[in-house]
Amino acid sequence: MSGCCEHDDYTGPWWGFPPLINAFIAAIIAGMAWLSGYLAIVSESVSTGIYILAILIGAWYWAKEGLDELIKEHEVGIAFLMVAATTGAAILGMWEEAATLVVLFAAAEGIEEYTFAHTRTAIRALMDLAPKEARLLCNGEETTIAASQLKPDDVFSVRPGESIATDGIIIEGESSLNESPVTGESVPVDKGPGMQVFAASINGQGALTIRVTAAFADNTLSRIIHLVEAAQEQKGKAQQWMERFGRRYSPAVLVTSLLMLVFPWLLGLDVALWAERAVILLVAAAPCALIISLPIAMAAGIAGAGKRGILIKGGAHLEHLGKVNIIAFDKTGTLTHGKPVIEEIISKDCTSEELISIAAGLEQSSEHPLAHAIVNYAREKAIQPADATDFSAISGSGARARINDTNWYIGKAQLFIDMGLSITAFEHDYTSLQQQGNTVVLVGNSEKIIGLIAMQDTLRDTVKSVISELHRMGIRTAMLTGDNEHTARRIAAHIGIDDVRAGLKPDDKATAIQELMQNGHVVMVGDGVNDAPALATATCGIAMGAAGTDAAIEAADIALMADDLDKLVEAIHLGRKARNVSIQNIVFSIIVLAILIPAGVSGIITLTATVLAHEASELLAVANGLRAGRLS
Repeated sequence: MSGCCEHDDYTGPWWGFPPLINAFIAAIIAGMAWLSGYLAIVSESVSTGIYILAILIGAWYWAKEGLDELIKEHEVGIAFLMVAATTGAAILGMWEEAATLVVLFAAAEGIEEYTFAHTRTAIRALMDLAPKEARLLCNGEETTIAASQLKPDDVFSVRPGESIATDGIIIEGESSLNESPVTGESVPVDKGPGMQVFAASINGQGALTIRVTAAFADNTLSRIIHLVEAAQEQKGKAQQWMERFGRRYSPAVLVTSLLMLVFPWLLGLDVALWAERAVILLVAAAPCALIISLPIAMAAGIAGAGKRGILIKGGAHLEHLGKVNIIAFDKTGTLTHGKPVIEEIISKDCTSEELISIAAGLEQSSEHPLAHAIVNYAREKAIQPADATDFSAISGSGARARINDTNWYIGKAQLFIDMGLSITAFEHDYTSLQQQGNTVVLVGNSEKIIGLIAMQDTLRDTVKSVISELHRMGIRTAMLTGDNEHTARRIAAHIGIDDVRAGLKPDDKATAIQELMQNGHVVMVGDGVNDAPALATATCGIAMGAAGTDAAIEAADIALMADDLDKLVEAIHLGRKARNVSIQNIVFSIIVLAILIPAGVSGIITLTATVLAHEASELLAVANGLRAGRLS
């Protein structure tokens, strides 16, 4: 691969790709030159002139690249090796061979560059799924405008069977939506008023009225496309090493070829013979297939993942997926739905309603899933939350706020023990409910505890099969949770988790990840916000259910847009396939070089045969690399 070209953004058909057009024209002209010479229709000088025309047209794009790389970057690249080989063949009067080299290399480079351009821009095809127009509702009237003109807080309508123009919130209507362009999941999702919808989702049977939350250029689909394209430009360690190798290897090939000209002349050997072999070496030793082996697989893998709703933010993270042997999960919102419900309420010195009122007042400003369960319960039971001020979260333990000039607390038993309060009155119930798999919080002030609330989260439907599949793939699993030991171990035993670490604060999770990393490559799967320290510490951090959530997408190395653990298994399979394909390409490329170099230098194969073998190997590497984007 000679590097990125000026046609990286090309989106048309292959037959309209400029480098391929030049290769095709050069092939026709070279064919005319050969035929006219073979039939002796024109003189040798005219035939040579036609060959030169074919060479100039065929080499136009890649020769410019090679010379620019030499002059501007002071690097000898593969394209310059081909320029040198073409020049050498021409000097030796091997015009037919020179033209053949140019045509075949131009065709191979054109196919390679078109493949890269197509792979880099294939994800943009998702944008075509979003409608170009929207029905704007204003003062009771419906007006058709360009989707790109929609602004936040605009209201637009979507009829059954139509696609949604941009991200928004449903304010009227119910329907089932196919969100596959964003999440990769084709199973329709039922949605109604107050629920979020994404650009390019396909509306089902119901008419919807939607309030815009993101302009067309800033919606979730646009961010996916931008992130995937940016990720394809980021290189993993192996690819960076390969490029450094190429920068040293190519000049070495050029120097060796020059020495093959000098030494025979000094030693009185057949200079013409060794000059021809020097030209063959330039072609045989050019590491095209080797250099292309990694970037094509990485680009295809990242694009393939993006189409499935898996955002991989760089080649390095795709590499990590291919090597992972330990996966650590947050519990709440990752292994479970993250929406616990209240199972039991026990109060002393107050009624259950008073206990919930105080608890709801404490939790109104909290974003924790347990807080939502309490606030939602109060709303469902029409219990008015107590007026609370000065709310503050106590990391990993609970929360506090002032109610009626008194500091009230809600959280784990240890929070109250640290305050010097006795939990004896609730200890039996607290322990018993925990052993049943509940998460239990106590409510009290600085003088006494007035009650407890037991809540339980439900496991995701596919969590057992996902853990089983990961074990089948040879991956160990761990659970890192702030929940209590009894609950964590009960859930872990039920679904087959290998390692359980409970009662952890956010910084404890990061420490646990460091310990796990002593035994291999660790992926942390969490919500992308609360688990940020652990996500950042792990070899690779994966955010679950990131669709429409900027913070989750930014916090992790990989974002699973769907709230679906099966996507994790898909991501691991894609990472492993990309790694396997890359290794296959590297081994194949080294074998090709090991055969072509000695065969060419010893004179066993001709220049034409060397060119054919060299370009065929490059195209095979490209074709194999494209497999990295497919799971089958």
